Amino acid sequence: MTRAEHLEWCKVRAMRYMEIGDFKNAVTSMLSDLSKHEETKASSQGICAQLGIFTLMNNPTRETISHFIEGFN
Repeated sequence: MTRAEHLEWCKVRAMRYMEIGDFKNAVTSMLSDLSKHEETKASSQGICAQLGIFTLMNNPTRETISHFIEGFN
């Protein structure tokens, strides 16, 4: 699977949680799935993970969590 295909797969899986309003698992899924591909692994750590946690801790909305997920490229 290419990096782009894997990234799209991560987003689709995370957005499934968004559809049911489960913001915590949407962020967790995105970060976990990013770690499963060598070319996206670094995005699942460090500042990106901290940003996801920060977003969850500060009154998350569908818009802010969607922006977090869609912001990966």
